[in-house]
Parts: sequence; C-alpha cells; structure tokens
Amino acid sequence: QVQLVESGGGLVQAGGSLRLSCAASGRTFSNYAMAWFRQAPGKDREFVAAIISWSGGATYYADSVKGRFTISRDNAKNTVYLQMNSLKPEDTAAYYCAAGRLATRTSGQYDYWGQGTQVTVAS
Repeated sequence: QVQLVESGGGLVQAGGSLRLSCAASGRTFSNYAMAWFRQAPGKDREFVAAIISWSGGATYYADSVKGRFTISRDNAKNTVYLQMNSLKPEDTAAYYCAAGRLATRTSGQYDYWGQGTQVTVAS
C-alpha cells in the first residue's frame, strides 16, 4: 500500500501561483511513477502531469497546462510537487496525486490516490 496526502491548495487570483505537494508513505516511493489529475464540479477527472519514477526523469503534461505547470519529485523526501504558474479560472478544480507503475495519462493505470486538495482561481 502507498498512502498519499496532498497539500498546498487554496484560493489565488488569476495570474498567481501555487505549489502543490504530495507526500507518500508506505512502499518504496521511488518505484512508482507519479501523476497529478484534477476534477472540476460536473466534469470528469482529467490528466494534468506525470513524472517517471526517478527524480529528474521524463515528464508529461496536458496541453492545457504545458508551459505553466511543472511536475517534479524528490525521492529522498518521498514527495512529488506541482508548481502552477499563470493560473486561470479554468484551472479551478480538486487536484489529486496518484501513484502507479507507469507514467500514463490514463487514470485507471494508477493504483493509489490521495484525497485531493482544492484549488480555486478567482478572476
């Protein structure tokens, strides 16, 4: 089992920044690819970003966040981050981190999920 706990969400003005963190415990963090997904009210959960298992490894982004968001991980701290810059009202959602064997865009490929943290971007 892997337990994931997100933090760092909140209310921010459009154009602002937030950094989300996801702390992992349980099985060896460095064995897992990590990802961020988000879900807005009334919408399906959507892929945001993913990173392969080792720090500094390959990253993948949704087109809607490319150039604004950066995913990173620190395997020594068992933590994955999502730096979000130039935030827009349409980024408003609950953000979830997930752990899985492969860094994919498909939520069903991830085995473990956090409880989510709310990000609200005011216009």
